[in-house]
Amino acid sequence: MMCLIVALQSCKHNKKVYKSNCDDGISFRQVSFRQLMDSISDYDQQYVEVTGKYVEDKELSALFGDSLFSDKSGKYALWVNFSQDCPLYLSGTHQGLFEYNDGQFTMINNKSITIRGKISLNNKGAHNRCKATIDRISLVKL
Repeated sequence: MMCLIVALQSCKHNKKVYKSNCDDGISFRQVSFRQLMDSISDYDQQYVEVTGKYVEDKELSALFGDSLFSDKSGKYALWVNFSQDCPLYLSGTHQGLFEYNDGQFTMINNKSITIRGKISLNNKGAHNRCKATIDRISLVKL
């Protein structure tokens, strides 16, 4: 039992939270990825917090559902629009999410992340391949 408690606590300490002061004071609605995709029009221009698997590649920056059986086509993806207008820093530091630190970049590709931002149905990402965009990213939890 004690080993389980120690193991769970050690997992908690490995979480990294990157924040921006963009949209301070805004309330974010926590929503499941599935709920967001199923009712995306209800969330247009709304601030949300959602968890999914982040995937980046050439002309791709998208959040997909965490489910192993989820559809990986863009119609069930949320384009992630990181912006220099909202720089993300590791909580309590000046270490940026996209900066070279400790001999490497922070790897977020193919990882489950929680993200906060504003939903926009007007932008569907590169080649209009996603259902919507999440702009003004102000939090990334790894």
